[in-house]
Amino acid sequence: MNADTQSADRKAWIGLAVLVLPVLLISLDMHVLSYALPFISNSLEPSSSQLLWIFDIYPLMLAGLLLTMGTLGDRIGRRKLLLFGAAAFGTASVLAAYSTSADMLIATRALLGVGGATLMPSTLSLIRNMFHDPDQRRVAIAVWTGAFAGGAMLGPLMGGAILEHFWWGAVFLVNLPIMVLLIILAPLLLPESRDPNPGRFDVTSALMSLGAMLPTIYGVQHIAQEGLSWLPVAAILVGFALGYAFIRRQRSLTDPMLDIQLFKNRGFSASISANTLGVFSMVGSSLFTTQYLQMVAGVRPLIAGLYALPAAGAAMTAAGLAPLIVRKVRPAFVVGLGLLIGAAGFVILGQLDGSTATAALVAGTATMAGGITLVLTTSSDMIIATAPPEKAGTVSGLSQIATEFGGALGIAILGSVGTAMYRADLADTAPKNLDPAALDTARDTLGGALDVAGRLPEAAGQALAAASREAFTHGLQAAMYTASGILILMALLAATMLRNVRLGKQQPENAPQPKHRAGDPRQHGGYPQQTGHPQPQRYGTDGQDSLTRR
Repeated sequence: MNADTQSADRKAWIGLAVLVLPVLLISLDMHVLSYALPFISNSLEPSSSQLLWIFDIYPLMLAGLLLTMGTLGDRIGRRKLLLFGAAAFGTASVLAAYSTSADMLIATRALLGVGGATLMPSTLSLIRNMFHDPDQRRVAIAVWTGAFAGGAMLGPLMGGAILEHFWWGAVFLVNLPIMVLLIILAPLLLPESRDPNPGRFDVTSALMSLGAMLPTIYGVQHIAQEGLSWLPVAAILVGFALGYAFIRRQRSLTDPMLDIQLFKNRGFSASISANTLGVFSMVGSSLFTTQYLQMVAGVRPLIAGLYALPAAGAAMTAAGLAPLIVRKVRPAFVVGLGLLIGAAGFVILGQLDGSTATAALVAGTATMAGGITLVLTTSSDMIIATAPPEKAGTVSGLSQIATEFGGALGIAILGSVGTAMYRADLADTAPKNLDPAALDTARDTLGGALDVAGRLPEAAGQALAAASREAFTHGLQAAMYTASGILILMALLAATMLRNVRLGKQQPENAPQPKHRAGDPRQHGGYPQQTGHPQPQRYGTDGQDSLTRR
């Protein structure tokens, strides 16, 4: 770091390359397991309940601990937390790879979630404290976002390649060398940073945040997988109740874990919402496109992964362009346009009809990924810039919670829309002489329908397979159009909420600032103060940086 200009030096940029390693890895991990589940089922023979927990426990632990770990990093040091998380993640990866039972794999996946919860907020908060110049910080966050989005798109390719040549445990072992590299390089290239005056750590708030997130995410995921029942609904209600109690407690504390005043900042609230719905649509759509390629178009897993390469390229390109665009254009336009581009991508995906696998799917996913990554890059910078550097860990954790919650909601809502259409359509088009039990299995999932079709006489089996593939395609179309409509509404909302927010070239942080009157909140550099006056307001830290309302 250059002390005179506060611009980042070569060491900081090399350190950024180290920071994106765990981000890329976690993003990949979120998507490769779905390819490994059939192999895990054959090897460990889990029950249906255990199989769900193998898949669900990782995002549950990750989402539940993000805010607490972000706050902990502010207190003990973000680099220290990053190193702890890398060690935990690497150890858990080895244990998961060599799990000898379903219960052991569930436990190691839970430990992976704990490690992941330390890595994500640590990386983003370290970027906030390494890059003080606003333009350089946007470039750094663009690299971070590009790695996360690229990992999500490349996950299917990586999963397919590994499983065609190695046993299922290899999808976990790829984590180990990257974690070892991170542990070696982080102390050499990354500066330590922490809140110099963190206040008292409130254990009750930490437990309440965990209690709010875990049952809520659990309930949303299980409604998506199994439909409405009393247990997931009760879990969501418990999560909401604890979330309300958590908010009440934060308002009463002198040193809250989360400053609720942040949400009065329109730029912050709009950015969190855009992030949530962007991930909502991206993750929710992947539930359908992956199955479409393999079970409707009949593409092998490795080849299916290759279809994701254009989307990965579009995501990385959009992440690289975002910092250049926001220098000239208001964020309202950038975020709104990105959401509309994403919506257009879903309209293209809605044209899939069983015979257009290559053209419509590649064009749709690339358009969607480019638009949403443009949103995620811009909104992530606005979220991070809103809080002071000493609170970067907490706000980074909150940003990642929005991402995790958006993904869970996407699977639940878009999955429910597609499943409802699939079941209704198949009920009308399935062979009339099909056994009721077989029909119930076929209406449950496309995989179940194809399994039933394989056991029927040739003519009946072909008829059921064709009907189920057509019904699934109709469900996919309904889900894609739903996602498109949601993004269009969010584009209008974001453009309205961000219409007075500008992201320009400001002075670097810690540059000399004009003096203010005693009692002027700007001299303390705290969170934004909402007033009814039309004068410019600065959102950010140390009296300057990033978000300015006019």
